[in-house]
Amino acid sequence: MREDDQVTSATRQPQNPASPALSTPLGQDGRPVVRPRLIATDLDGTLLRDDKSVSPRTVAALAAAEKAGVEVFFVTGRPARWMDVVSDHVHGHGLAICGNGAAVVDLHGGPGTHRFVKVRELARENALDAVRLLRDAAPGTVYAVEQTYGFHQEPDYPKLHMETPDELAPAEDILAPDGPGAAEPVLKILAYHPTLDPDAFLTLARVAIGDRARVTRSSPSALLEISGPDVSKASTLALCCAERGISHEEVVAFGDMPNDVEMLTWAGRSYAMGNAHPDVIAAASGRTVANNEDGVAVVIEQLLAEHA
Repeated sequence: MREDDQVTSATRQPQNPASPALSTPLGQDGRPVVRPRLIATDLDGTLLRDDKSVSPRTVAALAAAEKAGVEVFFVTGRPARWMDVVSDHVHGHGLAICGNGAAVVDLHGGPGTHRFVKVRELARENALDAVRLLRDAAPGTVYAVEQTYGFHQEPDYPKLHMETPDELAPAEDILAPDGPGAAEPVLKILAYHPTLDPDAFLTLARVAIGDRARVTRSSPSALLEISGPDVSKASTLALCCAERGISHEEVVAFGDMPNDVEMLTWAGRSYAMGNAHPDVIAAASGRTVANNEDGVAVVIEQLLAEHA
């Protein structure tokens, strides 16, 4: 997620070593065990620099990977309508995983004309349960609802996003069977708390909501993202890979925030950015330098050189 186009970074950023070294899991012969067939990368805080740009070095690395036959998937918490930042770099397949796995989107048509290839919605019954349970556990929580095309929010939900909501109403009304956008799937709920620590809010919400929905976060503020119970970046990426005959061992993944943890754990090789949240560092099998130092490109260049 992004907020007013500000930097989306970890809550707590570890110190980068004086001379950051790339760590890569290698076989006994000193080379990667499996040749990569797919690169899965988060966007904010990972592939994108803090100014939301894709550096020339990263553009070149992505193009080189695709030329070498390695697919590149953007796997992000962003909604499809915020994918203009990478629309020029989707190459042949044109697909991206958006909303933390809630949708697979074909970006070929450009901004505003994207096509939903796969939707993994949050059932309204589960969404209403999550809203109720979290309101009880954390009074003061306010909500927004993300749909395939629509965006609705409560009146007290802060203006965190660079858009005007389609509707201002209580979450319970938005999610009602006859609520606004009733015919449109719900992809996720956004839950914001004005005073709680972000990690504490995440832990509290996961306990309160239980298996009714999946809760994660990608923002430096106390802003949670609530999706269907089985929906994550990892589960949707696994579906996409299975359709292509790609095993998890053949996937290299990159991320920086808690919503990347499952994907980094699932992938055969994974890299936490130099600016990553501590949970991401613990989940990844390797580390690279920070997003502003083109950490994704550094790894891609190394992987391509190893298999040249």
